[in-house]
Amino acid sequence: MTRVRSLVIVAALTASAMATLGGAQLPRAPLVLEPLGSRGEAIYPALEGWGPDNNGDNVILLGYYNRNKTQELDIPLGPDNRIEPGGPDYGQPTHFYAGRQHGIFAIKVPKDFGTQKLTWTLTANGQPTSITFWLNPPYWVNFFKHPANGNEPPVIRFQREGPAMTGPASGIAQTLTGVVGKPVTLTLWASDVPTQVTEGEEALAVRNRASNAARGNQDAVAIINGQVIGGAGSSSTATGALPRDARPTNAPDITVNWRKHRGPGEVTFAQPRTPLITKRDPKLVLEATTTATFSAPGEYIIRAQVNDTSGDGGGGEQCCWTTALLRVDVK
Repeated sequence: MTRVRSLVIVAALTASAMATLGGAQLPRAPLVLEPLGSRGEAIYPALEGWGPDNNGDNVILLGYYNRNKTQELDIPLGPDNRIEPGGPDYGQPTHFYAGRQHGIFAIKVPKDFGTQKLTWTLTANGQPTSITFWLNPPYWVNFFKHPANGNEPPVIRFQREGPAMTGPASGIAQTLTGVVGKPVTLTLWASDVPTQVTEGEEALAVRNRASNAARGNQDAVAIINGQVIGGAGSSSTATGALPRDARPTNAPDITVNWRKHRGPGEVTFAQPRTPLITKRDPKLVLEATTTATFSAPGEYIIRAQVNDTSGDGGGGEQCCWTTALLRVDVK
C-alpha cells in the first residue's frame, strides 16, 4: 500500500512539474554510456592530451564524441560553441561528424600557462556539454614518437619538395581559392617510416582492432594470419590494421582523410579517404589527390588527417598521425 501511495505522489509531482513547464521537459545531456541515437543526441568535447610541438611549445590536443549515428551538425562559434576564457575562438571545428573524432585541433599555450584552465562548451540539439582542461601531467603525450614501439607519424608535404609536417596541425598549411559549384583540387604528398614490432605488440594490435570493430569501425583492414580481412562490407568482426611489419607489403599503411572543419556551406569530396601503400619504404613519397566542391561562398577550413597503421586515434594511444589545415576562399 505504501509503494502504491509513493507512486501516486511521484506521478502527481511529475504532472505538477509538467504543468509548470507548459507540458515540456527540460533538456538534459545523456549519460555517456546510454545507447546512441540516430539524431537528437549530444556532442561531448574530448581532451586527447598535451605535449610539445615541433617548436618546443606546448599544445593541447582535443577532439569530440558526437553521439549521433548519422546526424552531422554545424555549430557556429558563439554561445553554443565556445572556449573560455579569452574565446570563443580557439580554432575548434564548427562542423561535427558523427561518432568519435580524434585529435581534431590543437591549442598552443604560452610557456607561462602553468595551471591555468580552459573550458570548451558545446550545445548540440539543445543539450549542453563541456570539458575543462589544462596541462594535467597524466595527460602528457609525445605526439611524434610512441615511447613503447618507436612509431612516428607520417610525414606530409603540400609540395613534393616543400616543407615537411608531422604531428598536430599548426596554423594554416596552404591557402587555395575556388568558385561555388566548381571542384577545387586538394593534393598532398606523404611518406612514413616502418616500425619494428614484437609478437606481443602484434597480438595487442589484433585485440585493439577487434575492439574498434565492436565500436563500428568498418573502413580499415586487418591482417591476421597473413589474410586481409575487415573493411567496408566485410562480415569479419576484426577490423583495423596491424603494425607495418606484421602486414604484407601490398596492404595500405597510410590513409589520408579529407574533412570539413569550418565553413558556411556543404563540402563534397570526390574521394574523402585515400589509402596509400608505401611497401614499407621510407623513401617512397606518395601523392594523394581529391577534389572538394563547395555549395556556398565564404571562407572554409579543410582538415587533412593522415593516419598510419596505428589507425584513428593511434589505437587509443594518441600517437601517431599528422593533421594539417587548409583554407579555401570560395567566391
